[in-house]
Amino acid sequence: MNSAIQMYALGLDQIATSILNGGDKRTILVQGHMGTGKSSLLTTLSRDLPKHTPCYFDCTTKDLGDITIPKMNQLDNADYVSYATNEELGAHHKTPIILMIDEYGKANPAVKNALLRVMLERKIGGYELHPDSLVFATPNLGAEGVGDLLPPHARNRITVITARKPDNMEWIEWGINNGVDHTLLGWCKDNPHLFHGFEDVKDPDDNPYIYHPKQQRTAFVTPRSLEAASDWLKTREHFDDQTLTGLLMGTIGERGAMDLMAFVKLSDQLPSLQSIKDEPKTAKVPDSAAAVCMVVYRSLSTLGADWVDSWMDYMVRLDKEAQGMFANGCSAKKYAHRNVVMTNKKFTTWAMDNNYMFAADKK
Repeated sequence: MNSAIQMYALGLDQIATSILNGGDKRTILVQGHMGTGKSSLLTTLSRDLPKHTPCYFDCTTKDLGDITIPKMNQLDNADYVSYATNEELGAHHKTPIILMIDEYGKANPAVKNALLRVMLERKIGGYELHPDSLVFATPNLGAEGVGDLLPPHARNRITVITARKPDNMEWIEWGINNGVDHTLLGWCKDNPHLFHGFEDVKDPDDNPYIYHPKQQRTAFVTPRSLEAASDWLKTREHFDDQTLTGLLMGTIGERGAMDLMAFVKLSDQLPSLQSIKDEPKTAKVPDSAAAVCMVVYRSLSTLGADWVDSWMDYMVRLDKEAQGMFANGCSAKKYAHRNVVMTNKKFTTWAMDNNYMFAADKK
């Protein structure tokens, strides 16, 4: 990837803001690594614009005949042909829509050309989108070698930006608020290289976890496959170690699965949530730093108003780094239980006594 483009690659929040404030006039094409959440932009935008109708158009399943079909009409005894559009394009709506044209780079050339008018003029067939409608498109990086290449005349009609991969702490913040298994979150904290891009890895063997176009890997780590691995971990009580390892290998790759399983075994050191709620001053404190990290992430994910006091009594028994990790997590603007924690008397007292930790963590 060009170094300047890489330097100015944007996070998904920045991209969503760009689409919200300019997607009604200009189509933004969001290119980025596979499995990094580009498709989640439609959900994010729909949440911000609840009166817009979300429309998802998957280019990989379409041929030219799936864009429009001829429809016979008659006016003043004269026959003519108009064109009905695919429902997924949303052109039949009389109200604003959010149109996501997914996997545009993988579309066959005829489909790409057919979609250029809606991307440039907000028109398709005889239909015109509502003026407040937003349009954006997503391909993977051309460097990934999956056919996501656009002809110059197509690129010139749109604004092309690059989505960067999240780093491990950004993804952990997302995972805390979306029910990702705490063991997996702990593993991600200790392994930031899981989120590195292949363009920074000249020799594929230097990072055997991620996708690399120079080496065939049937499974590998992406934010998407990590979420899938979390789903398997959350049902691990039904599997023996061999079965769980095999499932993880088929999800995040051999090397990732073996390393993650070592972390899973650490989970045996964790105190139960119930013991922290009932006996916070005597509940088990794990010996290893990795296990302590998992306790903090589990609590951030599950904390409720009914046991914040108990958690605070337990948390002060952990090392200062773990306490700071909790404080940093619960003070994040997107943390689901932020108000519950930040208004708790024991937490505010702790925060006043440890204010220096916030100053250090926020820099």
